[in-house]
Amino acid sequence: MGLIEYLRKEGTKQPIWARLADDLSGSRKNRSEVNLDKINGLTKAKDTVVVAGKVLGNGTLDHEVTIACFKASVSVKEKVEKARGSMITITELVEKNPKGTRVIILK
Repeated sequence: MGLIEYLRKEGTKQPIWARLADDLSGSRKNRSEVNLDKINGLTKAKDTVVVAGKVLGNGTLDHEVTIACFKASVSVKEKVEKARGSMITITELVEKNPKGTRVIILK
């Protein structure tokens, strides 16, 4: 089962996962690209963020954040770990937090 199908299945239980599946199911060229500086500005310590697309390494992160994304550039993981945050897959996020509580979707 692919990621989008998995999210649609989980979306029958929680609408956040159905919305994420819809965001990912569009054209690849229309998927989100979010820089670390945007994540840094829109979050606070201990937040959990999911990006329906790619996280880019432009900017810095000055607080601990958990980021789940479809794809990330190489420098992102280093910068997130330096800020004591963590990078997880979208599937891991759904398994850790099936209700999707306190998850921020960024586009």
